[in-house]
Amino acid sequence: MTLELLVSAVGADPSELIRKMNIRSDAVLINQCDRVGYEELPVGEWTVRVWSLHEKGVGLSRNNALLRAEGDICLFSDEDIVYDDDYRQKVLAEFASHPEADMLLFNVDVCEARRTYHTERYGRVRQYNCGRYPAYSFALKTELMHKQNLTYSLLFGGGAKYSNGEDSLFIRDCIRSGLKVYKTPATIGHEVERESTWFSGYHEKFFFDRGVLYEFLYGSLAKPIALQFLLRHQKTMCGEIPIGRAYALMCEGLKEARKR
Repeated sequence: MTLELLVSAVGADPSELIRKMNIRSDAVLINQCDRVGYEELPVGEWTVRVWSLHEKGVGLSRNNALLRAEGDICLFSDEDIVYDDDYRQKVLAEFASHPEADMLLFNVDVCEARRTYHTERYGRVRQYNCGRYPAYSFALKTELMHKQNLTYSLLFGGGAKYSNGEDSLFIRDCIRSGLKVYKTPATIGHEVERESTWFSGYHEKFFFDRGVLYEFLYGSLAKPIALQFLLRHQKTMCGEIPIGRAYALMCEGLKEARKR
């Protein structure tokens, strides 16, 4: 098997980014910037194919990358991830050890404040528990992804109408398409802290957008799951906006999504 990294970046110097991320595999780099062009950069025995494009938005960037993916396994990435020297071997070894898996979700170390998951045991991921994993944990079989026409939503994420959730929707679509998704305790790198491109506080838009996302993800179960979410994170999220108002905003988001 071969591995190809799919990197989304904004205004990057491709050569410097390759060095910072410690890229040691084939890669597709989508650079959202003020120019248009294509180049191939050699990295040891591998090649990084770089597309510089004007189009903005994380979903569009990921789609531009995944539609150009050629490796047997594609590994999604962001520009603030630094990979372990042996990440390529780790990813390919996990797929070789688990032939039942079409998609694997890997650990990437992040600061505690940003951590949404940490896998300690190998196991199946279902639609009801797929909402915690970021794109940089995703590795999947490229041919199956293309066969099922899997792409990222352009409604959610940086540069889109609604704040975030594009990663959760992508996993959901993978599961609905019949791909078998598993989580693995293998760690392949770490994140370098930087200011979030989408999070600006627990304000009204945050809760409204989360309501829209939950309707897309959970349908008829969206309301109880929204309430459970707020109760679990009340101390962290409901300092400025009371939990009752936050729930009302999420319900408004649910209604908005049902109109689409």
